[in-house]
Amino acid sequence: MVSDTPPFPSPVKRWHNKAQPAGDPSLPALSQKGKSILVTGGGNTGIGGETARFFARAGAARIGLLGRREGPLLENKAFIEKECQDTKVFIQSTDVTDEASVNSAFDNFAKDGKIDTLIHAAAVIGPTENFAEVDAREFLKGVTGNIEGSLWVAKAFLRHAASDAHVVAINSWGAHLSLNDAYASYCVAKMAVYRLWDMVLLAKPDLSVFHTQPGVVLTEMNRRVGGADSFKHVKTDDGECTTLLHTAVRLIDLM
Repeated sequence: MVSDTPPFPSPVKRWHNKAQPAGDPSLPALSQKGKSILVTGGGNTGIGGETARFFARAGAARIGLLGRREGPLLENKAFIEKECQDTKVFIQSTDVTDEASVNSAFDNFAKDGKIDTLIHAAAVIGPTENFAEVDAREFLKGVTGNIEGSLWVAKAFLRHAASDAHVVAINSWGAHLSLNDAYASYCVAKMAVYRLWDMVLLAKPDLSVFHTQPGVVLTEMNRRVGGADSFKHVKTDDGECTTLLHTAVRLIDLM
């Protein structure tokens, strides 16, 4: 369904309230049969975890779920195994900003075969203040945390990726649009992460790297910093931006 009255500003002219049929994981063209998928931020609290469920529904043979907290990983593992009994689910508590932690998780998952698709969804918001008000050290901490999380993940992935592997890097519209003056650290970090994955592709052109920029998705992280309510009175800095790209995360149609 497409609405002419989106509830938020947007960089696109069409607003979809429901997932589009082209992203239905049951479609034969989107089959992931026999594929091995690894997801950072793979617990049941956000975009990564929901994406993992769609890959399972598309028939993935193996799905690895990585995240800092074991509880959400176990909950998502149980959900996937109940719904998709032919999919083997691997979990490991992982801090993506820690090189040794990332290497351990990737090495363990790859013991059973190369990785066909990486979904990199792990991220941190960091300080919420604008540039003038934010503490400089906290600003840098937010930027470096997000860059480190992508750097160690990308390096480990290259060691274990199939020759024609895919990456879906979950980014943010904050990398490209300035809707207000808040979240300065996060916006800078996301643009840097965007370019980091571009560098991965330049180094390994046989891979496929996709960037996605979800809008306001009510994940645990989003709710913690104000959720959709924080965008009620936002105005865009571009008069042509009339609707919000509120991405329903159906990423397998990119493959």
